[in-house]
Amino acid sequence: MDRHDHQSDDTYPRAHHPVTSSYVSGPVRFPVDLRLSRRDDARTPWDAFVQKPFPARSIPKTQKERARRQKAVDPLLLEDPAFQKLHQQFRTKIALGIALLEAALPQKVPLTVLVFERWSLAEALVSMARYRQKDWSSLLKTHRNLETNSFVLKDAAGHPIRLDGPPMAVEDLGPLIPPTADRAVTVRETTDWTLTLTVRLVGRGKVRWVVSCASAELTGTSAVLVTHRVDWDAQRIMALSLQRWPIDTLSQDGTTPLGLDEYRMRNAQAIGKHWCLVFVAYALLPLDCLPPSLPKGSFPHQTIGEACRQQAQALIQALILYAHERLQLGQRAEDIFAHVFAKQQPIMAR
Repeated sequence: MDRHDHQSDDTYPRAHHPVTSSYVSGPVRFPVDLRLSRRDDARTPWDAFVQKPFPARSIPKTQKERARRQKAVDPLLLEDPAFQKLHQQFRTKIALGIALLEAALPQKVPLTVLVFERWSLAEALVSMARYRQKDWSSLLKTHRNLETNSFVLKDAAGHPIRLDGPPMAVEDLGPLIPPTADRAVTVRETTDWTLTLTVRLVGRGKVRWVVSCASAELTGTSAVLVTHRVDWDAQRIMALSLQRWPIDTLSQDGTTPLGLDEYRMRNAQAIGKHWCLVFVAYALLPLDCLPPSLPKGSFPHQTIGEACRQQAQALIQALILYAHERLQLGQRAEDIFAHVFAKQQPIMAR
């Protein structure tokens, strides 16, 4: 357990950070695997190594200050063979993501398109997808740079808009997009207004870039999507992005009804076993959420929480019926209670 970067609100809560992979194909969805992420300075006693060449300098207290300090002193620390050996054992979240995908392939998980979270859109992961001949799509961070000489954006009158550059951040390009440039696209009965361009993304090459907004004025809630498949249209790219939703709900459904975060183990192996049991439950429960027949395009007709409540109700009913049956056969109530609560009895030391 350590303080990890919470990307949604820029905080550093104390927590465990599992990196996960999931499979989605229409109504079929399940977690595939996980790896426990550890911070670099959690694996290497960074503070102790820093004190050797810099005994008079204090160690920063905040995470961001420590990160800046670590980046500055790491080149010197890596000259120490002991530090270098420990440092080589560290694996970034991107490396863990690649390991998850590589581990899924021998299991014959039918991976066709890799859909990344925005933080995962790294050169190493894209290269791995290219090597494995897998298509990929991802959300895009708005601070990513586009090569402005790779596309032409026109105003409402059809005149080319002069752009700063050649590199330009996605967030700086948004206000320049004229409302006339958008097109209505409907996916799963929801209509968004989109702008689609083929551009060059710095460090990722030629990509298809889609800006999706909830309003025709290109204001309010928006998302930026990107894929290497420049022949895909906006509707297909957006439909792929929506398939990430069951993966996003794994955290919420896992922690609320399934107890993903309710453990008191003291080592990573035991914690991993608990997480795997939760993953198995999460893989089976969606099957209970599906309608009896599966017409094309069907999706779960109830939530994971509703399925959990139904299972709990069924368990209580079975327990009541079991107790009634045993009482009818003449068994004493005390014996039934002793059998039901046997695992809660304290273990007597011998």
